[in-house]
Amino acid sequence: MIRRRPLATDRATRIAAKATVFFCAVAVALLARPATAAELAILRNGFSIRHEHRLVMGTTTRLFLDGDDSSFTDVPTAEITGYEKDLSLPAPVLPPATAAPTLTGPAKSGEFIKSAAAKPAPALPLNEVVNTASAAYHLDPDLVNSVIHAESGFNAHAVSPKGARGLMQLMPGTANQLGVNDSFDPQANVTGGSRYLRELLERYNFDLVKALAAYNAGPERVEQYHGVPPFRETRAYVNRIVRDYNHKKDAQEKEEKRKQASAKAASHTHRASKPAATAIAAESPR
Repeated sequence: MIRRRPLATDRATRIAAKATVFFCAVAVALLARPATAAELAILRNGFSIRHEHRLVMGTTTRLFLDGDDSSFTDVPTAEITGYEKDLSLPAPVLPPATAAPTLTGPAKSGEFIKSAAAKPAPALPLNEVVNTASAAYHLDPDLVNSVIHAESGFNAHAVSPKGARGLMQLMPGTANQLGVNDSFDPQANVTGGSRYLRELLERYNFDLVKALAAYNAGPERVEQYHGVPPFRETRAYVNRIVRDYNHKKDAQEKEEKRKQASAKAASHTHRASKPAATAIAAESPR
């Protein structure tokens, strides 16, 4: 004979089963969430700051760079024009450059007199190296190229009299702190230099002039003089990069206007030729 369990026991079993299904569904939903919901804060000067979340404190907005709130940067609220979802790929893991220590040794300017021994050809073309590093650290590739032009003249084996090396002229101490083991490796050098430039931009609230001055003369000098130090070399260095960068942007703007004008002229010609073609087609059959 089959014995039926008491009604209370059946009800408790059903409740437990429903609870199990609910918690399983919650667990699946949590596991299915993306690892990051990062956004980009778009600044008036054209730069962007990737952050996990933000806190508006009146005239200042605190952008938290990590999920644990241990790293953040404060930006004037008025300097933020909007926010966008960060659709870029996460920054590549580059051993051992996983931490972001405070750097003391700046990369020096492009005094490239002698060259080191020849190295094997890079695995990637330089433009791909620059584009990858720029995307990883949310920099304009044109800016990185302008820095490389001023620092080394695109000579991957350049060595300055003060010992700065490679495309972005990293001093040995700076390269070591950035985790760059071989400063003559274009990919490692540009990745490390781009990371350092990004750190300086964040340090000076994305004031490009101060960041470039610090890249050349060191952050200590910029803070000592509350801006660009009164060194002829540093001022010429900053002016050279800003001029080169602006020249690139002006050329791109002119090219874009030319393309728009050509497209508009082509569209106008196409519209003007349509009635004539229609008229001919209407008269041809008899």
